[in-house]
Order: sequence, then C-alpha cells, then structure tokens
Amino acid sequence: MMIYTDLLGHLSLIDMKHKISVIGGAGNVGSTAAIEIARRDAADVVMLDLEVVRDKTMGKAHDANQAGSILGYSTVIMGSSEYEDIKDSDVVVITAGLPRKPGMSRDDLLEINEKIITEISTNVAKYAPDSKVIVVTNPIDAMNYVARKVTGFENHRVIGMAGELDTARFRDFLSKKLNVARKDIDVTILGTHGDQMVPVPEASSVRGICIDNLLSAEDMEECVQKTVSAGGDLTRMIGTSAWIAPGMAIAEMVTSIILDQKRVFSASAYLTGEEQGYGGAKDICIGVPVVLGKDGLERVLPINMRPETMEKFKASVAKEIEKRNKLKVFKG
Repeated sequence: MMIYTDLLGHLSLIDMKHKISVIGGAGNVGSTAAIEIARRDAADVVMLDLEVVRDKTMGKAHDANQAGSILGYSTVIMGSSEYEDIKDSDVVVITAGLPRKPGMSRDDLLEINEKIITEISTNVAKYAPDSKVIVVTNPIDAMNYVARKVTGFENHRVIGMAGELDTARFRDFLSKKLNVARKDIDVTILGTHGDQMVPVPEASSVRGICIDNLLSAEDMEECVQKTVSAGGDLTRMIGTSAWIAPGMAIAEMVTSIILDQKRVFSASAYLTGEEQGYGGAKDICIGVPVVLGKDGLERVLPINMRPETMEKFKASVAKEIEKRNKLKVFKG
C-alpha cells in the first residue's frame, strides 16, 4: 500500500512499488502519458517540468489525482519542478522539448532539442542513475543517441518511443483498407521516425495471414505513404504535435518494462553492428523490433528483409547518420 503525505498543500510520495517520472509533464504528451500510466495502477508518477510552468504542472497532477477518485485507480501523480523528485525512478520518460509546428519537419528541431535533452540527461544520470529511459522528444532517434551518450547508461537502458506510434498509425490505415479490426493486425516498422521510416509488408499480417495476400501493391503503398505523412498531417490539423496516441504508446512501453511483460515493440535502439539482419548498421539509434522487460531493452529481434526493403532501411540509416553527425555529442 502506498503512503502519501500532504505538506503545505503539495503531494509527496513516501513509499511505492514502482515509480515513473515524466520530464515534460506539463505538456500534452507528458501529461497524457502520466495519466494513462497512473490509470493502470502499476506505478506512481512524478510529472516534472520547468519552474515557469510549475503551477500548470501541479494543476494537471491534482486534476489527474481527482480523476482517480472517479476511475478507481489508487496510484498518485505528483507535480514537481525539482529534479531531486525523480530519485529512485524505475523509468524516466523524456517528452520535454520544442514540439513541431505546421510546416516543420522533425529534423528542424535537432539543434535546439539537443541542448534540452543534454541538460535533462545530465540530471537523469545524477538523480536517477539506475533508471531506464524512454526518449520521446523529436527527432526521436537522434535525441535517443544524445540521451545515451550524456547519461552514459548501457544500451539496454535507453530506448526511443517512435516505432510503436508509427505501427499504431499503420495498423489504423490498414484496418480501414481491409475492413478488419485493428487489434487483429500485426505490423513492423523499421528505420528513422520521419519521412524515411520503413513499414515492412513482409513482416505484417492479419492473424498470421501475410498482408501481401490481402492487399494489392497499390493499396499497400497508399497505406505506407499515409503512415509516413501522418505526423505532419496531424500537426497541420491541430497546430502542434499529436499527443493522445503518443501518450498511450509511452504507457504501453512503460508497463511492459515495470511488469516484465516481455512485449515486442518497434522502438529506437542503439545498434552495435552485431544485430542479425540489419546490414551491419552501427553507432546509431534507429527503429527495430525489440523486447521490453524488467531490464529495459532485453534484445533486438532479427528480421529477414526483402532486397527492396533492405534498400529502404539502408537509406533510412544513411539519413540517420547525417543527423547523428550534426550532433554536438557526436562531434565531441
């Protein structure tokens, strides 16, 4: 049973089984993830953000706790602007950073968000040195690389949330085209989270039936292109980056880690060149299928790509290398 106290009107966490910290908690993605994690009753949550938005962060935390009285979850969300409060976190989720605006690509955020992730990662290493880290800030693969470098954490403890969102979008478009339930569709997406993501038809199926048996090449390409452009389309429609599906994807990944569920996700992982099936790609973070459990990223699953898919994956790797080479942490 968790124990809570209230000092000067502020919620504090005294004892808990699991603890998740969301840095960037005042934002749409961070607050959505925090609420969904709390709703599952698997862990207590710290929503941390800048001092200048402290009232907003505290307000969202209080609002979410009050929702718990309605929905029946017993975990608590704490709002904070102090890095000390992430101490003893099992998982730290980083959503902070400049979001996309209409007309911007994810890569346009590279320089400014590297500075933000560098500062955050320094504090994560200081205050939560035993945590696993999930990076959500765009461009996700590059920021995942920054977080790994700056924290100095082992590869398996730093993961990027990208592919799980992309696969959700791919499943949605395929479901509409096939007129079947989304939950009966399994898909794989490789590569960078951006215009050169690589949906993999040969590793996608409906209840085990290869998707190639059900869709024409033209219909498949239409679904692929809609998936690639989905993030930009949503940004144009709502004026900023999406947050509902990303928040849910974060919660799924966090839950798999803290409950040791061993679930498979498409996620951004650091490749060493030794992983089977990825053409020797190394010293980059990029989307591949992974297993998430209590130790974080427990293994990268091998995949047999068709030659045309491998060419697309290599192009995506080349694009990610270009971004990596621009990073200050890479240039030293």
